[in-house]
Order: sequence, then C-alpha cells, then structure tokens
Amino acid sequence: MACDPSVFEHVPIFSLLDVEERSVLAEHVELRRFAAGRRIYRAGDQGEKAYVVLTGKVQVVMVDEDNQEVVIDSPSTGEIFGLSSMLSAAPHQTTAITLEETRAIEIDRDDIAELLRRKPLAGLDMLTMVGRQFRAAQDLVRMRAARNPNEVIAEQFGMGDRVADAVARFGGSWSFITAFAVVLGVWVAVNVMLAVRAWDPYPFILLNLFLSMLAAVQAPVIMMSQNRQDAKDRVRSELDFAVNRKAEMEISQIAAKLHRIENQLDDIEHAVLGR
Repeated sequence: MACDPSVFEHVPIFSLLDVEERSVLAEHVELRRFAAGRRIYRAGDQGEKAYVVLTGKVQVVMVDEDNQEVVIDSPSTGEIFGLSSMLSAAPHQTTAITLEETRAIEIDRDDIAELLRRKPLAGLDMLTMVGRQFRAAQDLVRMRAARNPNEVIAEQFGMGDRVADAVARFGGSWSFITAFAVVLGVWVAVNVMLAVRAWDPYPFILLNLFLSMLAAVQAPVIMMSQNRQDAKDRVRSELDFAVNRKAEMEISQIAAKLHRIENQLDDIEHAVLGR
C-alpha cells in the first residue's frame, strides 16, 4: 500500500529528497500496523527492512555483556530504525518492540534500489544524511558507560562488612584518639584521687585488661576492613578490564561496519555517477 509522500519530509535520511523523489519512494513502500508489545524484529534476524514510525511508540534495545538490556533508541513519529542493518544487509544487533499500537512504513533495499534507478541523484542526498546518522551513532558508542564500580561493590556488601568499615573508619580518626585519650585521662585521674577507695588502683590492672580486650577485638575488625578494600580494588580492576575489552570489541565492530558502509557507498556512488 502506498503512503503519503509528505511523510518522508520529517525522516532524516530522506529529508533532502525533493517532492518527485519522495513520490517515487512512496509508491513502493508498505504500511504496517503492529499491536502493543509486538516484537518487530529481534537480534539475529536478517536486516532486510527498516521502519519509519508514523504513530505509536517503539523501543530499540540491546543486551550488553553484563546481560543487561540497554535502550539504544526510542524512535518517535517520523523517525527511522533498523536502517544500518538494512543498508549493510547484516543481521540485526538490536531488538525492536512496540510499547503501544504502532503504524509504521516498511522500507526494504529494493525500494531504495528502485528510487536510485529512477532518480540517481537522490543517492547523494541520502549519502549526506546517512553519514550524519552514523556519526551520531559513533558518538553514542563513545558515551556508553559501563556499570558504576561503586554500585557493584555496594551490591556485594553485607552487614558485617559495613560494621567492619565503620569501626575501621572511627578507629582511624582523630575523634577516636581524642575520645580515647579523654577516657584514659579521666580513668587514671579518678582512681589516683580516690586512693585507697579506687576500684582500679595503680598500676591500673583493670584498665590494662580492657585495653587488651579492645585491641584483641579491634585488630581483626580492622583487618576485615582491609580485606574488603582489597576486594574493592579487585572489583574495580575487573570492571576496568571489562570496559577496555568492551571498548576494543566495539571499535572492531565499528571498523567492520564502516568498512561495509564504505563498500555500500561506493556501490551507490558508482550507480549515481554511472560508472
């Protein structure tokens, strides 16, 4: 079913086409309706078609190496999705799902080929907009952040770990030293002043007992906190390694995709210039 050519005025890749070129494209595309919650395509499906949203909402997601769903795009009215896989004839790396009842224009490679056959100069306008879109996609990849190390560490914390860290923080602070010095001073002064009535006369054996018990408990707790710090450092180093590995993989994928796009652009340029 043909669609209204004016729709393509608001689609970035087709926005530079003139009225006649949009009319040619509108003759060959298909109008599709998708119910809410419908999966339009999933990762791994062959990327034969792209879609332009007319009404409704669509969410494009990707599963990263942490098995978390990352929302890559939420195309709204007039926006296109699935374009890169359609142009490169490669499987989809994302999954597109409708959030509500959606009407969309379905475009395949044959539709683009027919447009270029009848209107070769339209390819130059499309090349301009495709280049802009892939530049924006590269910026999105560069800005993609890994999981926050502090959140990962917090998920692994237990009550004992929090208590150990709190004891270590207080035991290594000036507040503890000041309070401890005050308690010791008061203890010694009171017992000296009470003389024969003192509950802990010189050489303050009871005080030494309390100090020994405090040291016996405090030392293992502080060691527990130090072990936790070592575990935090390991988590951070593992996440740093994962980020570096992911960056390397994404750079390789981008390089391969840009190579495929370059080949596609060469084919379109040859068709436009009649070589």
